[in-house]
Amino acid sequence: MLLHLKRILTPDEVRHARALLMADDAPWIDGRHSAGAQAREVKRNEQLAQDSAPAAELRALVLRALQREPLFFSATLPRKIYNPLFNRYHPDAPAYGAHIDGAVLHSHADGQWVRTDVSCTVFLSEPDEYDGGELTIEDTFGVQRIKLPAGDAVLYPSTSVHAVTPVTRGTRLASFLWIESMVRSDERRRLLFELDMNLLKLRQRWGETAESTALTGIYHNLLRQWAST
Repeated sequence: MLLHLKRILTPDEVRHARALLMADDAPWIDGRHSAGAQAREVKRNEQLAQDSAPAAELRALVLRALQREPLFFSATLPRKIYNPLFNRYHPDAPAYGAHIDGAVLHSHADGQWVRTDVSCTVFLSEPDEYDGGELTIEDTFGVQRIKLPAGDAVLYPSTSVHAVTPVTRGTRLASFLWIESMVRSDERRRLLFELDMNLLKLRQRWGETAESTALTGIYHNLLRQWAST
C-alpha cells in the first residue's frame, strides 16, 4: 500500500527543520557510510551525522509529528520505529539508484533491531526548489513518481524497489525512516486500513450504529489474529 500523508509537519516545524539542516555547520557526511554493499554502488547523496545534536533534535521532532497523526498509526500499526534519518541531494550528490532496503536494520540511536515492513519519506523541500529528485517506487500498478510538498510524507512497502532520480538544480531535503508493524503482511495491513477508514466514514455519516459496532468487532478480531506485539 502506498499512502500520501498530508501536513505531517506544521509550517513552523518545517521551518525549524530546514534551519537546522541548512545551517553552515550542519554535519553532512557521505550517505554511503550507512549503506549496505549493494546500495553503496548506487547511492550518491549526503546524510546528517546520526550522532550529532541537530540529528537528535530533528529525530524527536519527526517522531512527535508521526505519533500525533492517526492515519500513520492506522496504516502502519507500528511496533517499532527506526530512528528518523535525514538526507540531502543536490547536483554534486544527486541521486540514489534502484535498490531495496535491508530487511532488518540496527538503530545507532537506541540500539534496537527493526524489521523494515513500511518505509516512510517526509519531504522537507518544496517541489519547485529543485529539479529532479522524484522518489520512484515500483508497485503492482507500475512505477509511481513521488514529489510532495514540504511537511508531507509518503508510506510504502519496504519490499518495493525504489530510487531517487538525479537532482539537477537546487537541494532536496528529506527525512526517512522505517516501521516494523505489528501486522507483518502488507496485504493484511491494507485490509485493516481500508476497514478502519470505511468505519470512520460510516460513523461520520450515521453515527454509532449496531452495524458499525459489529464491524468494529470484526476489525479488532482480525487484528487480534494477525498482530504480534
